[in-house]
Amino acid sequence: MLVGNKADLRHLRTVPTEEAKTFAEKENTYFMETSTLEALNVETAFTEVLTQIYQVVSLKALEAGDDTSALPKGQTINVGSKDDVKKVGCCST
Repeated sequence: MLVGNKADLRHLRTVPTEEAKTFAEKENTYFMETSTLEALNVETAFTEVLTQIYQVVSLKALEAGDDTSALPKGQTINVGSKDDVKKVGCCST
């Protein structure tokens, strides 16, 4: 996954969006731009990372079949519900 951050600073851009998209396509990876200042795609970026991780682990589980020793091991972390998360605006004091 390729994420371009600080998308709000267009005038300081070093890599043009199209160049980044082309690179991501060539590398067969997902591309998006984010900006916490404008609240653009920040939550989507995290959701996409989790989705891609889930897809990779699911694919490995399918490939492993009944051989559970081939699956990654980890522990479950309960992060609570959306109601438990306090929303704070960017750069608030």
